[in-house]
Amino acid sequence: MEENVVYIKAPMSVSVSEKKLFLKDVLEITGVDKKLVQRIENQLLYSFSGKQREKEVFSIMKIIRMIHETCPEVQVVSVGEPDFVVEYKMEEAPEKWQELLKLSLLCVIVFIGSAFTIMTFNTDVSVEDVFDHFYQMVAGGREGMGSLLEASYCVGIFIGIMAFYNHFSKKKLKEDPTPIHVEMRNYEEEMNKAIMEDAAREDSVVK
Repeated sequence: MEENVVYIKAPMSVSVSEKKLFLKDVLEITGVDKKLVQRIENQLLYSFSGKQREKEVFSIMKIIRMIHETCPEVQVVSVGEPDFVVEYKMEEAPEKWQELLKLSLLCVIVFIGSAFTIMTFNTDVSVEDVFDHFYQMVAGGREGMGSLLEASYCVGIFIGIMAFYNHFSKKKLKEDPTPIHVEMRNYEEEMNKAIMEDAAREDSVVK
């Protein structure tokens, strides 16, 4: 009896680059009978039209029905998502100058945005007045611009940002995911949930 049990696991989302979508491309399938598993893995699930980018929402019930149509004796156990999103992206090699242009524009935007944010914060909390009070208490007078304290403050901001985002070039300070990675994963998860909810409301889930 256990030989007829097949376990399938579907992720919340998966990206593919081939027009023809097979079960092995989107599911993790396992079971005692390896030939049966291979037969199921090679079943055609869907064929994309070939546009540059497409997204479809699939119900796990469609997968189970497909398997039962070809292997009626199989008991399917799903341990993954009840619905999942498949994104088709046409493979294309971007030009190097385009990548460099995008990177340059991104660096300029991040630099200007970060500088504006830091300056706004410094103005909002009156960092200059704080330094004046500090010099008044410690040295008994006001220090000129570009003092050691201002320089240390600027260097400290840089080190703090690098440590917080856990990146310096290709190296990581620690193995934990960076805050950007966490936010991107949260965004991706919420976006996939929204896509599946919209598909359910519009009755466009592939069942």
